[in-house]
Amino acid sequence: METEKKQHCPSFEQAEKNCEKKSSPKHLSPVLFVVLGVLAGIGIKLFCFDLLRVSGSSMEPAIASGSQILVNKLAYGVVQPLGDQLVLQWKEPEREDVVLYFYKNRAVIKRCVAVAGDQLEFSHDFDYSLTVNEKSIPLTEAQYQRLKHNQQVPPGMILALGDNYDESVDSRDYGFVSVKNVLGRIIGK
Repeated sequence: METEKKQHCPSFEQAEKNCEKKSSPKHLSPVLFVVLGVLAGIGIKLFCFDLLRVSGSSMEPAIASGSQILVNKLAYGVVQPLGDQLVLQWKEPEREDVVLYFYKNRAVIKRCVAVAGDQLEFSHDFDYSLTVNEKSIPLTEAQYQRLKHNQQVPPGMILALGDNYDESVDSRDYGFVSVKNVLGRIIGK
């Protein structure tokens, strides 16, 4: 019976030769390295950081049109791949953060000027305006009519405005932005 077992078990030399035959060719190593690098790059762009070019003057003078900006997509949570919402959130935007979100299927960069619970004071004495956190913000009559019923920023929302009030289409025009739709914070330009 022992001789039968020995016949079925390969010798060490035979096993070593079989392993050498099954090992991958040396030219696959660089290909595998490139594929893994590309996959890592796509993962970083989708989930971690993104480099974008600014189009428009709504954030001037802080961020000029044509500037490149670096977006930290992990600042507030995990972004749904190729989506416009967070699937997991661990932080909300803070006042003065410059944030990225989508409005009408377009990436928008604005400054968070008020967060949930911040008081809003409206005036229409001479011109229409909004005062928030001791900062006076000009409004058109239509913007005033849209926002005047809110005494504070609602829970789960932010007031996001461009620095260049005259050129910016922002929360004054389309209302508050849900924190679930804020996809990242600008960390460099």
